[in-house]
Amino acid sequence: MYEKISRLLMYGDLTEESILYRLGRAIDRVEAGDYNKREITREINAISKSLLMLATDYGFDDNLWHNYIAYYIITNENPFSLVTEKTEVKSGTVNQLVENDFKLLKEIFDYDFSGLEQELGIKSFTVFTNYSAVDKNKQMYNRNVSEKVRRLSKALENAPDEKGFFKVITNFYKSYGVGMFGLNKAFRIEEVGENDMKFVPINNMEEVVLDDLIGYEYQKQQLIDNTEAFVQGKKANNVLLFGDSGTGKSTSIKAIVNQYYDQGLRMIEIYKHQFKYLSKIIASIKNRNYKYIIYMDDLSFEEHEIEYKFLKAVIEGGVETRPDNILIYATSNRRHLIKETWNDRNDQSNQDDRHHSDTVEEKLSLVHRFGVTISYSKPSQKEYLDIVLALAKRAELDISEDELIAKAKIFEMEQGGLSGRTAQQFINFIS
Repeated sequence: MYEKISRLLMYGDLTEESILYRLGRAIDRVEAGDYNKREITREINAISKSLLMLATDYGFDDNLWHNYIAYYIITNENPFSLVTEKTEVKSGTVNQLVENDFKLLKEIFDYDFSGLEQELGIKSFTVFTNYSAVDKNKQMYNRNVSEKVRRLSKALENAPDEKGFFKVITNFYKSYGVGMFGLNKAFRIEEVGENDMKFVPINNMEEVVLDDLIGYEYQKQQLIDNTEAFVQGKKANNVLLFGDSGTGKSTSIKAIVNQYYDQGLRMIEIYKHQFKYLSKIIASIKNRNYKYIIYMDDLSFEEHEIEYKFLKAVIEGGVETRPDNILIYATSNRRHLIKETWNDRNDQSNQDDRHHSDTVEEKLSLVHRFGVTISYSKPSQKEYLDIVLALAKRAELDISEDELIAKAKIFEMEQGGLSGRTAQQFINFIS
């Protein structure tokens, strides 16, 4: 097997810690007869455990080896896969090189482990090629990954040769993309060292939809209209959702990503202390075949904080034009984002600032760079009770309406006030 692995070109960038590399080396030693049975068995068992851990993390099922090779193909970002994600496949020399890779990968995919098991007296691969997940239907995390891996794995099992492999894989790249952006909906930024960062998938994002947010129909429609234009390649605006806490601003953003994920929408969550990486983030994603929402939750700035200047330059006003596949969606409890004081409005207290009105305007200009601003105000008591009743019906609670309303009023006064969040917390409390 290692001989085949070593001949891979586009798909040959394996680390020494990878399952495929380690297994290829181990099998090569067994086939060459140059091994200690006890040591090689221990190594094979360690590799098997790594495969099982990966299968557990991503919900692999049925044939774990086929799932693993499919996962490797999906996540391998190389010149061929990145181009195929964006454009139609055209004939050429590169395709011939890739077909040779796919011929080797098919042989690896179809590898018969029975000889290895008989030689070492083990049964792990027999188990792994007929594996059943404990309960894949209850899998909470990485569902997007597992579904795509299984889909590609089954399609590759039906591919008759390397040309069939080529067709299946290129169709998959065109439909779903490649690498972590092809597999996942949302990402956060993790700082690496002092001046670098990396994208980390968010695997436990809530499976909320816009219908879960009761009320706010006008606000939701504004968000839908802007996002649909964006994913369809039309002109769209950056969006600021502002208003009272607990009214569904963040839920709306998560729901919109869930709704348009299949159309290539992805979300990158960033905090204000990470704004210095905005240019690097944009440079990393501007040429990918996805639409990205850079999401900033609970965005606000104190008077002494200057990170908003990074944001202003990126949204509009910098030398480099913001790419068409990137928008910024932010939520905030503040309409103008940057804290103002009465002194900001008092020219008598700012005698050192000769152009004080310009200073005030500079602070307020950030919000003006969001083309769409959507207000989420707290509900009236009637609207709050309507939300409670709707959530209770959805939860199928066995309680009379009068009792539900009475308890909801008491809960609201004792807890967080009138909001959709309070209504949901009340339903959780009495369920």
